[in-house]
Amino acid sequence: MATKQSDDHFLTLSCPDASGIVHAVTGLLAAQSLTILDLQQFSDPVSKTFFMRVHFGYAADLSALHESLKQLGEKMQIDYQIRRVDEKPKVLIMVSKIGHCLNDLLFRVRSGQLKIEIPAIVSNHPEFKDLAESYGIPFYHFPVTAATKSDQEGQILELVEKYKIDLIVLARYMQVLSPHLCSAMSGKIINIHHSFLPSFKGAKPYHQAYDRGVKIIGATAHFVTADLDEGPIIEQRVSKIDHGMGPKELVEEGSNVESQVLAAAVKWWSERRVFLNGAKTVVFN
Repeated sequence: MATKQSDDHFLTLSCPDASGIVHAVTGLLAAQSLTILDLQQFSDPVSKTFFMRVHFGYAADLSALHESLKQLGEKMQIDYQIRRVDEKPKVLIMVSKIGHCLNDLLFRVRSGQLKIEIPAIVSNHPEFKDLAESYGIPFYHFPVTAATKSDQEGQILELVEKYKIDLIVLARYMQVLSPHLCSAMSGKIINIHHSFLPSFKGAKPYHQAYDRGVKIIGATAHFVTADLDEGPIIEQRVSKIDHGMGPKELVEEGSNVESQVLAAAVKWWSERRVFLNGAKTVVFN
C-alpha cells in the first residue's frame, strides 16, 4: 500500500532514564523505513525519568512497529503511545457564566488553529446555550448545588463515556470538582486559573491584585487535582499593568491573557507535547 503524507504519527514515551534510549527508538523507526520529522527529548535529573516526543512519517500500517516497541518497552520499562497526527482528540468544555475562554476556543477550532473535536459543552448555567448551538455543538445545562453535586458529576462522567472524551477543559467553570471526578479523570482535566498560582486564590483575584498594587497580572493553565489550584502547571503568561488601571481594566486585560494561556495549553496537549512528571510537567513547545 502506498503511503501518503497524511500517514504521519506522534510517538510519545516516558521511562526510567538510561543510556541508549534514543538510539534504540530511532533504530526501530529506521528499521521500518520511517522518517523522523521532528524529535524532542528531556532527561529529568531529579525524577530520573526520560521523556521523548517523535513526529514521524509515513506509514499506513504500524503493526510491525508496535510489536518492536512492545518488546523494547518490556526491556526498558517504556510507557509509549502512538497517535495519527490527523486524529482529533475529543474535548469536553465546561463553563459557567464567563464566556471569553469558551468563545476563544470555539473560534480557534472553527478556524483550524486548534485541531480538536468538541462533542459537547457543559454548564451549570444556561447563558451559553445559543453560542454552543451556533457552532452546532450539543449544550448540556447541569445545575449544581451542594446537595446535587454527586449526581451532577455523575452526569458529566456519563457524557465522558458517551462521547469517548479524551480531555475535559474548564473554561472558567466556577465549581470545585470533587475528589471522585478528579480521580476518575486524573491527568485529563485542564483548568485556567485567573492569576499566577499560587497567588490570589479564590474569588475576585483581580481585585486582590489591585488591592496589593501589583505591576503584572497573569494566568495559569494547569492539570486539575483534588488539591484546589495545586495541579501540575502547563503554561503561564503575564501582562504589564500600571497604577492607573482599576479592577475593571485588570479584568479585561486578564481575560485576554487567560484566553491565550488556555488555548496554548490545549493546543500543546492536543499535539502530544505535554507530559506529566510528578507534580510538574514537561512541555515540548
